[in-house]
Amino acid sequence: MRQIVAMGGGGFSMEPENPLLDRYVLGLTGKDRPKVCFLPTASGDAEGYIINFYRAMVRLNAEPTHLSLLHPTERDMAGLLLAQDVIYVGGGNTKNMLALWRAWGLDEILRTAWERGVVLAGLSAGSICWFEQGVTDSVPGELSALPALGFLKGSHCPHYDGEPERRPAYHRLRAAGLLSDGIAADDGVGLHYVGDELAKVVSSRPGARAYRVYAEGGAVREEPIVPQCLGA
Repeated sequence: MRQIVAMGGGGFSMEPENPLLDRYVLGLTGKDRPKVCFLPTASGDAEGYIINFYRAMVRLNAEPTHLSLLHPTERDMAGLLLAQDVIYVGGGNTKNMLALWRAWGLDEILRTAWERGVVLAGLSAGSICWFEQGVTDSVPGELSALPALGFLKGSHCPHYDGEPERRPAYHRLRAAGLLSDGIAADDGVGLHYVGDELAKVVSSRPGARAYRVYAEGGAVREEPIVPQCLGA
């Protein structure tokens, strides 16, 4: 079963005292001690980020590892990633991350992993990457549209309530035809896709929402989705 959990924000790096989203992702494997590999590419393989990942996953009884592209030590990257139960992608610069992935062939490895049933997950850059397009701050200045891997149809915007410029930027880019219809997620919201379809929306806190964002009649509209709050 192909599964992706795209988080608008949250997880161990943004909510270190609230493990609900990370626990949800690990629970999709059905294993008591799932193997999970962190891809910190978007952060430039930041050491502190990697350390925090290991600490969080050990607390959740997972078996963590990570894959660095800036300081590579793993020759058989496909072997490492395809042996995981979860591949977890961190935040940072989406444009740089995708360029490095393509240079190392990780885009194709990740697609194979997805098709073989490895759960793909991530936040921010690690959320945008799975869609056809996303709203990114990768280029300094104004938020812009970025083509991504296209495992999931449409466009995506994370941090919809966490960064005040995200919502107007998504509307502006959709109105200009630079993005297709898609879905936005507040911080703390996880979009759980099974195959190509949105199967469930969950959140780590009350009040967080997802939104279908689409153009209709010359205007950009939103349709809110109320998630299942995992802390309820």
